[in-house]
Amino acid sequence: MSTPPRVNAPVSGLRWLGHATTLIEDRGTVVLTDPVLTDRVAHLHRRRGPTPTGPHVHDPDAVLLSHLHADHTHLRSLRLLDPDVPIVVPWGATDGFPALRRFADRLVPLRPGEGIRIGTVTVRTVPARHDGRRWRRGPELAPAVGYVVEGARRTYFAGDTDLYPGLADHVGPVDLALLPVGGWGPTLGDGHLDPGRAAVVARLVQAGLAVPIHYGTLWPIGLDAVRPRLFFGPGAEFVRRAEHAGIDTVELNPGDALGASGTGPADR
Repeated sequence: MSTPPRVNAPVSGLRWLGHATTLIEDRGTVVLTDPVLTDRVAHLHRRRGPTPTGPHVHDPDAVLLSHLHADHTHLRSLRLLDPDVPIVVPWGATDGFPALRRFADRLVPLRPGEGIRIGTVTVRTVPARHDGRRWRRGPELAPAVGYVVEGARRTYFAGDTDLYPGLADHVGPVDLALLPVGGWGPTLGDGHLDPGRAAVVARLVQAGLAVPIHYGTLWPIGLDAVRPRLFFGPGAEFVRRAEHAGIDTVELNPGDALGASGTGPADR
C-alpha cells in the first residue's frame, strides 16, 4: 500500500488527556480520540490525574472512536460533547452497540482503508488486532481500528491493537505515533501492546516521534496495591525500549501537551 512521504514538520498540536484520549491538532483542525472525560468509567475504574479540561476538549472538529469497549466508547463522555461534533466510528458500530444510535445523525462509519476529509486534514482508518466487541460474548459486529490523521504531518493513533502482519504497510511511515503500552487493570490481555511490542510498532512505522498512551490513568477501585508497576511503569519502559531501537520518544503525564519543537511537555 503506497503512502505519502513523511513531512518534516514540527510535532506540535498534541495533548494527552489520559488513557486513549488525545487531542490532535494539525493545520488548525482538532480531532479528539476515544474520549473518557469523567473521573470514573462505570463503577469499577477511577481516574488517576486531572479530569480533562481546556480548549477543544468538548468541541473538537471531530471525534474518532477506535472500538466499542467501555474505556474507548464511553457514553457519558460522548454526551458531554458539543451536539454538532461528528463521531467517526468503525463500520457496524451501531450493530455492535445499539446505544450509539442516539448519536445516529452524527456518526460517520468507516471500514478499514476508508478515509474522510475533516477540515484541513484527512482521517484514514487502518486495521487493528483487538477484540472489537462491546461485551465479551456474542459476535464481533464491528472491527477494532486505528486512525492515521494526515495534514502537515502524519499522526498514527493506534487505539488498541497488537502486532499483526502488514501493520507497517497499512499505516506507513508517520511523523507521530500514539501507541498503547498498558491497560486499565492488573493484567494485560490478548490484543494489546506491551512496552516491548509497542517499541517494535514504533520502529515498523518509522515514527519520527512516539508517545506512549493507554496506561497510568484508569485503575480498578480497591486494587491500587496490586501490581502497581503495570499501572505506573509502562510509559518509562516503552521510552527505554524505543530509544534503544533508535526511536525518539516523549513520555507525557495526563493533561500534558507537546512543546512546539516536539521535544517535551509544554505548559498547559
